[in-house]
Amino acid sequence: MTCIHSAPNGFEVHNLKNVLEASGIRCEVRGEFRKSGAGELPLNECWVELWLLDDARMDEAKKLLVDLQRTDRADWTCKGCGESVEGQFSRCWNCGHTADDES
Repeated sequence: MTCIHSAPNGFEVHNLKNVLEASGIRCEVRGEFRKSGAGELPLNECWVELWLLDDARMDEAKKLLVDLQRTDRADWTCKGCGESVEGQFSRCWNCGHTADDES
């Protein structure tokens, strides 16, 4: 097991966990209750951590996390319904097709 990400709030970590698990990558959140130690412990020791359960999928998990942080995605047209979708969205709001279905 490897810690793949940490953040000061659990919302970010749980969101990343959901993304990884939707891709079939098993992981778990640790340290959610360390915030109570803030002021007594160094701040970064109180952060919430995301741990990858299968180290063999590390490269795949890192790629997904990097892709999530990209901000340079172009707008795209959904092939399912022809709707114009802004680049930050990966799924058509109108019919549910994904941007990956476009290629």
